[in-house]
Amino acid sequence: MGYIKEQIKVVKERDPAIRSTIEVLLYPSFKALIYYKIAHYFYNKKRYLIARYISEKAKRKTGIEIHPGATIGKGLFIDHGVGVVIGETAIIGENVTMFHGVTLGGIGSETGKRHPTIGNNVFIGCGAKILGNITIGDNVKVGANAVILKDVEANTTVVGVPGVIVKRNGRKV
Repeated sequence: MGYIKEQIKVVKERDPAIRSTIEVLLYPSFKALIYYKIAHYFYNKKRYLIARYISEKAKRKTGIEIHPGATIGKGLFIDHGVGVVIGETAIIGENVTMFHGVTLGGIGSETGKRHPTIGNNVFIGCGAKILGNITIGDNVKVGANAVILKDVEANTTVVGVPGVIVKRNGRKV
């Protein structure tokens, strides 16, 4: 029950459109993360079929695809959510915000750890694609529709295709 209260708090803090606590229960990201938590439990127990069944059901209901093998820290907020894909070996730190259409995916030629690791306090704009076994540092801002294929150091802002650092420690590069 603590996880549900925590997720309600996260949505209320980060979405100015929220008018009441009960409204949070309608949010696709809230539902997707509850499903994820259940699926992740079964995945860790090596009950892969039931884990995938739950995650597929969540995808159909919410439009958000989170592989049950992904590792997600506290405070993830997915605003609007439709089209978000989080791959099996993705690791997401704490207090991450992402918007619709974000993909944390692989590039097809990797085995083992093949999805990105996202640091703490990261903001990922809508449509961004972060691909491969790369690391996005803490306090990074990823611009809308950016395509990130290489590691991004902490405290930077990255935009474009392919992603280019435009700010480092609050100063233009």
